[in-house]
Amino acid sequence: MTEAAYDTGNIFAKILRGEIPSHRVYEDEAVVAFMDVMPQGPGHTLVVPKAPSRNLLDAAPSTFGPLFSTVQKVARAVRKALNADGVTVMQLNEPASGQTVYHLHVHVIPRFDGIPLKPHTGTMEKPEVLAENAEKIRAALGS
Repeated sequence: MTEAAYDTGNIFAKILRGEIPSHRVYEDEAVVAFMDVMPQGPGHTLVVPKAPSRNLLDAAPSTFGPLFSTVQKVARAVRKALNADGVTVMQLNEPASGQTVYHLHVHVIPRFDGIPLKPHTGTMEKPEVLAENAEKIRAALGS
């Protein structure tokens, strides 16, 4: 099985370079976290390493420490900020898994008892809702 090459024109690479705006909630030298513009629930956040790789299958092992320590930090903040009952953390690899953006990323989605995830339909959230949720999460990260 041949792996496809990393595409530097993918949307997350463009977000990392600042070519496309995003509602960032966290950034350090290795990782950026920002709001998913097509959330499966309120507060759906993406955690993305700055190092280029299509997904978990081709990423350098050194990517995972900074990535997953940030995933934990963001998951705690998302849960607190949205007063969630739990958090779903998902990471998809290749088309058969549902991956649609080919830059390694982790979904952090606050969950609420009795409320299912919305389907990933391509419907974009209102910018003001994303901004409000991003502010709540940034505040929770700061506390």
